[in-house]
Amino acid sequence: MTYVSVQRLLAEAKKEINEISVHQLKDALTRVEDLVLIDIRELDEWEQGSLDEAFFLPRGNLEFGIENIVMERDTPIALMCAGGVRSIFAAKSLQDMGYTNVASVAGGFNGWKNAGYPFSVPRSLTAEQRSRYARHTIMPEVGEAGQLKLLDAKVLLIGAGGLGSPAAIYLAAAGVGTIGLVDFDVVDTSNLQRQIIHRLDAVGKPKVQSAADTIARLNPDVRVVGHQTQITSENAFDLIEQYDIVLNGSDNFPTRYLVNDACVLLGKPLVDASIFRFDGSVTVYDTAAGSPCYRCQYPDPPPPGDVPSCAEGGVLGVLPGIIGSLQAVEAIKLIVGIGTPLTGRVLQYDALEAEFREFRIHKNPDCPVCGEHPTVTQLIDYQEFCGIPHPNGNVPEPAL
Repeated sequence: MTYVSVQRLLAEAKKEINEISVHQLKDALTRVEDLVLIDIRELDEWEQGSLDEAFFLPRGNLEFGIENIVMERDTPIALMCAGGVRSIFAAKSLQDMGYTNVASVAGGFNGWKNAGYPFSVPRSLTAEQRSRYARHTIMPEVGEAGQLKLLDAKVLLIGAGGLGSPAAIYLAAAGVGTIGLVDFDVVDTSNLQRQIIHRLDAVGKPKVQSAADTIARLNPDVRVVGHQTQITSENAFDLIEQYDIVLNGSDNFPTRYLVNDACVLLGKPLVDASIFRFDGSVTVYDTAAGSPCYRCQYPDPPPPGDVPSCAEGGVLGVLPGIIGSLQAVEAIKLIVGIGTPLTGRVLQYDALEAEFREFRIHKNPDCPVCGEHPTVTQLIDYQEFCGIPHPNGNVPEPAL
């Protein structure tokens, strides 16, 4: 049997791959627009410092994870390790996979640092967090950087009922660091058929307190801010401006229009959903990114009596679990910056037929709130609930 030394393997690999200096890398990062820099060091090395431009993909995961970062085989790639040895073998491996424009950074991160070039010490997860979120961080689309974005995020849920329950649970499980809940109702036995964040022993408790208790038992990383109040034109701006993203879990039209208008005027993304009987739908309104808003579809609320409430028509208990979970997915995509959000699209679900359908919506230039000449420039309180006048003139929250 013939043995080959590491030195010989290294020498042979060097003949086949391109090496660049840290100075050439510095120039390429500003000059080569589509250059992809991949740091293949181990996690403990990465935590000591890294380049802001670098993707973190440890050497042991390189072949499995590279296609999630770089799909086109002719994309320019620079590989960096600590001293420039592991990156040579890694570059050879990528060339064997068909990547045609790969370079190894001679001197690696140590050479970059010794040259006085800028780097940062990345914030990292704790050992407990790495264990908790391992199924997230193992995915290159999320990774540790994406998980840190989730931990830094602030999401406001309007309603802690049918839609708010699954959305809040999954956002909390995902590690969204701050979850705000707006709801002034208390838990009722009839809620338990679908509002899965509440339990029998919470009947009579404020929903925001019940939800906070459940989340506290699920994930200690999450801070719940309870707003035990009805959202109105007087407090909507104060509530919403504290958060990055808003999820609407209410199905009454006054709240729907109010939240939409406030999000448009504040430039906040809104993940909107509705449910009724066996049907549900979800979409994302993000007018700051050029998408339509709710009023682009429905400029004004419907006349009283035109639309029945969920309390009148009922709702299949599991349906809000499906739609609320989709809301959580859309929020996570927006936070991490992955995938294609449901902006300009409405996803509908028919539980009886087990069918998903999608249709597109377009920005209306004549929209009264986000159009070219808006007429709605301040918040309005509508005094109708699901199109049905309330006897005392107040607008109660829905019992989804």
